[in-house]
Amino acid sequence: MSALAVQAVGAAAEAVERHLPDLVQDAVASRLFARDATLWGSDAESEAAIRLSWVGLHRSSRPLVGEIEALREELRERGVRRVVLCGMGGSSLAPEVITGTAGVELVVLDSSDPDMVRSALEEDLAASAVVVSSKSGSTLETDSQRRAFVHAFTEAGIDPTERVVIVTDPGSPLDEQSRADGYRVVNADPEVGGRYSALTAFGLVPSGLAGADIGALLDEAEVVADLLAEDDEANPGLRLGAALAGTRPLRDKLLFTDAGSGIAGLADWAEQLIAESTGKQGTGVLPVVAPAGGSPTDGLASTGDCTVVVLAPEDGDDEVAADAGGAGSLVAVSGSLGAQLLLWEVATAVAGRLLGINPFDQPDVESAKQAAREIMEDGSDGAGRPDLVDDAVEIRAGGGWWPEGVSSLEGAVDALLGELDPGTGYLSLMVYLDRVEHADLAEVQGDLVRRTGRPVTFGWGPRFLHSTGQYHKGGPAQGVYLQVTGAPGQDLPVPGKDFTFGEFIAAQAAGDAGVLADHGRPVLRLHLTDQDRGLAQLRAVLAR
Repeated sequence: MSALAVQAVGAAAEAVERHLPDLVQDAVASRLFARDATLWGSDAESEAAIRLSWVGLHRSSRPLVGEIEALREELRERGVRRVVLCGMGGSSLAPEVITGTAGVELVVLDSSDPDMVRSALEEDLAASAVVVSSKSGSTLETDSQRRAFVHAFTEAGIDPTERVVIVTDPGSPLDEQSRADGYRVVNADPEVGGRYSALTAFGLVPSGLAGADIGALLDEAEVVADLLAEDDEANPGLRLGAALAGTRPLRDKLLFTDAGSGIAGLADWAEQLIAESTGKQGTGVLPVVAPAGGSPTDGLASTGDCTVVVLAPEDGDDEVAADAGGAGSLVAVSGSLGAQLLLWEVATAVAGRLLGINPFDQPDVESAKQAAREIMEDGSDGAGRPDLVDDAVEIRAGGGWWPEGVSSLEGAVDALLGELDPGTGYLSLMVYLDRVEHADLAEVQGDLVRRTGRPVTFGWGPRFLHSTGQYHKGGPAQGVYLQVTGAPGQDLPVPGKDFTFGEFIAAQAAGDAGVLADHGRPVLRLHLTDQDRGLAQLRAVLAR
């Protein structure tokens, strides 16, 4: 089992050299693993004091291994051969990486889109088990998905208590009600935040039930734990944290590219960890998962605010094979999955200290949730009248930037891109559609990079709300935002509630756009009244 490796080039190497002596002198690594809540300043201390158990999960999660194996066998005896995970943010992204890397199937349902929910419900329900993951026990997306599956199992004559497994914090509303109703409940460590929870029950239960070797995953983390806790300039966690957040001036766009790491989706998991942890108080570093294929700097006119992050093969050469890809700043990272899960968490905590922010809160995630709740309570869709209609696309602008004279979809997109700062800006494309059915829409990301010459993030709603959604509102005011929503093929009621999944996802999109606009961020909202026609229009305009 090879050790972790972190190698820096250019501005990233200068940042490592600049900050390592102080990080070692201040005993940041050993204090982190001793759970010292004072590392991020007095304002963060109360939150950090109840969010640091993740440093010891490689040991404290061991009892889960046998429990999950026994539960997996029990479910298999009931004919289960398909596992569905209902969860959001870190609760879904970590299991997606673990199972994808292990080559075992896990259906991840992290959407409120009615077409996507229906597909998950209808596929081989008789052979399915469902893991419902919610730290607070009150996550509305997850509660709605749980209700849909309980209803579907009941309608099919299947006892839902034999097929639904609950993962939540002890004492949460979901914990207490589920136990009272006879469901199997596995409690997670309450002193670990959602995005640091990969090695808690949130990451391990769905992954283990799907067939991943979670004992080996914990072994990989344990092998490197002492190294990451050591106050030494060779500590890869200190080195990576300095490379990410210590450049001067700060290179606040991290262009992730996978150069054969063998870890499926690691960049997507790291994206939510870093963006949600650092994007606040007008600062932070924005992870940008580069389009597949080619160099991560392809199409960029300027890379002075960028660091390329290469996810390298575990058994690769000791030297960084690639140059800085024209960016002048590069960091290459390699290691096993379990080791890297712990490494990136340490590096993100170190980055928070260097940036002077609290890496454990997420104030703007909560603001978007509250806005969505208020829209649903009002009984409206939150959209209001469109500023313009072009065939199958309703066009709305937010953030006070809408120019006069725009008369088409193409003109509206051009106007939004005209708001982009050519030196520091980024474009975020936020798509509230079925991410499985319309996966190929992500291909426009590369087109938009070439068109704008700037970094472009692509996020599926509502899952990105639990990752880059924090950065968009709490980080520096550099972005412009293109939101895509669509009328569902067929809506789906949420059992026991007075709203549908279609109404819910519309409220989530409108709530997020409203908060962005309130922050003065330029937002262009495109609603496809007919998905097929609207998508054809959209692709033609975005790929231009």
